[in-house]
Amino acid sequence: MDKLQGWLEALIVMLPNLVIAILVIVIAYIISKIVSNILSRVLHRLMQNESVITLIRSITSFLIVVVGLMIALGVLNLDKTVTSVLAGVGVIGLALGFAFQDAASNLISGVIMAVQSPINVGDIIESNDVFGTVKEIGLRATIIYDPKGQDVVIPNRLIFQNPYKHYTINGNRRIDLECGISYGDDLDKVEEISVAAIKKIPYLQAGKSVEFFYQEFGDSSINFVVRYWVNFKRQPDYLQAQSDGIKNLKKAYDQNGITIPFPIRTLDFGIKGGERLSEVLKKN
Repeated sequence: MDKLQGWLEALIVMLPNLVIAILVIVIAYIISKIVSNILSRVLHRLMQNESVITLIRSITSFLIVVVGLMIALGVLNLDKTVTSVLAGVGVIGLALGFAFQDAASNLISGVIMAVQSPINVGDIIESNDVFGTVKEIGLRATIIYDPKGQDVVIPNRLIFQNPYKHYTINGNRRIDLECGISYGDDLDKVEEISVAAIKKIPYLQAGKSVEFFYQEFGDSSINFVVRYWVNFKRQPDYLQAQSDGIKNLKKAYDQNGITIPFPIRTLDFGIKGGERLSEVLKKN
């Protein structure tokens, strides 16, 4: 009875502090909801990733409530309890960090990619030997929809830590079309006709010139590359420009008697080589 009486007296003495502590927790909860709603409106203007927005809102609300709880424990003169709780949280966090370091790395990379990276849903990128359209940026991995209709899942840390090609960000792309002409053709004439054929493509990017360069003496042809730019939003934009360039060159060469040679092979007959087939047949 004496112990119960002591508890009752202590409760009566601490009652004002207990009421204040409860009010602090309630106020912290209300503030967390208000801050969460404000963050939601701000983050929706900055990014499209709903999962990351939800994560940031949840973490922010949790931290505000934890701060309120710590203040409430301080009001109740439970400072030692606060210290013990913080120490326990630190030890647990350290253990979880070692156990799930890859998962944590993917999570942090996903958040940073959603906030700061130029990669957005719908962009065309190439990362870790995977080419396609970004379908989803999640908390753990990014899903890329490749041209063959398959979803490829790449952990966020691999995209964040490694180089990647971003095809959409500049809004244009250059086509490098390689071909070859026979040794008997006039090189200046071929260059003039090739550039004119490419310029007939109606959707070339304004302000960019068509470039033509001879590259090498091949086995059966003189090889060159013709380069031109097009506006780029989707992969078919690039493929169509490449296809139209091939068709225009072939048509122009046929009209002007320019030859795109087939591979040529020279066959030697005889034991030592260098003999014609007719000479070998006469000997036999």
